[in-house]
Amino acid sequence: MKFRYLDHTADIKFQAYGDSLEEAFSNSALAMYNSIVDIDNVKPVLKFKVNSKAKKLMTLLYEFMEELIILLDTEGFIATKINTLTINEDDQGYEIHATLSGDEAKNYETHGDIKAMTYSDMEIKEKDGKFMIQVVLDI
Repeated sequence: MKFRYLDHTADIKFQAYGDSLEEAFSNSALAMYNSIVDIDNVKPVLKFKVNSKAKKLMTLLYEFMEELIILLDTEGFIATKINTLTINEDDQGYEIHATLSGDEAKNYETHGDIKAMTYSDMEIKEKDGKFMIQVVLDI
């Protein structure tokens, strides 16, 4: 299972999973887009790159998801595939570099809007080499 949605009173809450931190971040991005359109129907005809930096891993997740929301708002881009995603750590913090494939939202029936990423209930956990990310999106 790549991700699952959890009950939330007003917003979208999900958990994304991966065998690596990068895979869990990738699946978080896909879960976000899938919350407004069935990404299995989105054609991978466009590519975009996203890069972010942060001192803390939680902040990196927040910044990455915000960049994806901005891409949705400004370019109307919905990703269906994460082609590459790398996370690097050094003494300055973390960097993420991702390349995504997808299409314009106007070509698909969408439901709802994503206003923003939140820090509410955000989690990044690792257990026995498996990663879980929990996110709440303001809709």
